[in-house]
This record gives sequence, C-alpha cells and structure tokens, in this order.
Amino acid sequence: MTAQAKKPTGSVPQTSKPPYTFRTAIFIFLLAINFVVAAMYFHIINP
Repeated sequence: MTAQAKKPTGSVPQTSKPPYTFRTAIFIFLLAINFVVAAMYFHIINP
C-alpha cells in the first residue's frame, strides 16, 4: 500500500531553489560587524 501512495502536493506550486543571496549578504554584513566589535572589545583595534 505504501509503495503506491502519491506524494502530497501542496496548494503552493514548487519553484526552483529559492534565492538566498539577500539573506547571505545580510548574514555576512552582520558577521563582519560582529568581528569588528570583538576586535574593539579585545583591544586589537582602538578607534
């Protein structure tokens, strides 16, 4: 019975892979700020 079961299809059509470029850019930007703040905290850079 399970071999003949159909895969569930949702009401939202499935497109190709979602673009994560904006999310990745924001992540890299926040990570860079985090490293700058950590460097200031450990007195590696002194503004």
